[in-house]
Amino acid sequence: MIDTIKFKDTEYPKFQTLGNAAQFAIPYAKHVCTGYGVDIGCSKKEWSFPGSIPIDSCFEDGSDAYNLPFKDNTLDYIFSSHCLEHLPNWVDALDYWTTKLKRGVLKRGGTLFLYLPHYSQQYWRPWNNRKHIHCFNGEEIVDYLQDSDLYTNIFKSDPDLNNSIMIMAQKEI
Repeated sequence: MIDTIKFKDTEYPKFQTLGNAAQFAIPYAKHVCTGYGVDIGCSKKEWSFPGSIPIDSCFEDGSDAYNLPFKDNTLDYIFSSHCLEHLPNWVDALDYWTTKLKRGVLKRGGTLFLYLPHYSQQYWRPWNNRKHIHCFNGEEIVDYLQDSDLYTNIFKSDPDLNNSIMIMAQKEI
């Protein structure tokens, strides 16, 4: 039997409430997140993207989403799963993260890989889940990436069984 939770007359798989959402995105991210990179918002180090440097606000070194201990243009990738919806200003966070990714002029630039809860999951909407400040359908993130003129090869998936979306982009300038 599949464990479910019921919220507003809709049933969802219970695993959506247990954390470690990254496990659903990691098989895809392994194809584009290679080299030297970070996992921002992993909550627990054991849940972080394999081979990444885990970053979360609860870590002892003082690092968090707005205070990365890396020089600009040094990271090959930034992987972030179910983090952006918790940050007060997701645009400021993405602007800041972009500065840390390598530029791609003659070779591939840094990769931004976001795994985000989708608006279709009612339980995750900010007015239902007070831990979330934002809830995305993905188009607003894609618009931001396109408008920044810093990213190419932007891809957004449809919601998966975890009611989450993947957004990947390559930093070019």
